[in-house]
Amino acid sequence: MDVLAPFIEVYKLDNFKFLLEGFGVTLKVAAISIVLSFMIGGLIGTLRYARIPVVSPLLAVIVETIRNLPLLLIIFFAYFALPEIGIEMEITTAAIAALTVFESAMLSEIIRSGLNSIEKGQIEAARASGLNYIQTLRYIIMPQALRRMVPPIVSQFISLLKDTSLAVVIALPDLLHNGQIIYAQKGSYVIPVFVIVAFMYFIVNYALSLVARRLEIRQT
Repeated sequence: MDVLAPFIEVYKLDNFKFLLEGFGVTLKVAAISIVLSFMIGGLIGTLRYARIPVVSPLLAVIVETIRNLPLLLIIFFAYFALPEIGIEMEITTAAIAALTVFESAMLSEIIRSGLNSIEKGQIEAARASGLNYIQTLRYIIMPQALRRMVPPIVSQFISLLKDTSLAVVIALPDLLHNGQIIYAQKGSYVIPVFVIVAFMYFIVNYALSLVARRLEIRQT
């Protein structure tokens, strides 16, 4: 019974509600970052695929730079460095901004690669049939590429959800942050808190992984 006592204490209503509040912040930050990064990453990936002089090479440099930086560094930069040049953001906004910048770079590469995976013969056939470049991209390339891109995009969204925990370094009141506050009350709470935090992350990420797996099967 002594072994179970910490679990019982942690799972009391107040503590559990506090963890759920943190989980709500985690999901909110992840959801907003997913939407924004998909929009921005989609635009960047498409522009890079189009190989527009000056624009595409410049975007390539930016994307490769961001992809090779630690996400933690970008979070620190958004919250601590930007205020030095007059751009101040509250904690949640800074976390969303940092995640969006990083994930946009990652997603843009997935989207660019997906567009490049379409056979050149289909593009040439579409152009020969009278479609212009935009029409070919919209009606021929994009629909096929999106089907191929869905599994890796969903996998990237799973990574994004897990990466929200890194924002604990700027005291984002997310699931991990609230869990730390609870187990700071008593050393014996550490394992029970980590168990429930891990379970919450697992449930959402496993559901997303099942979606990615099903979509991948449908492509084969």
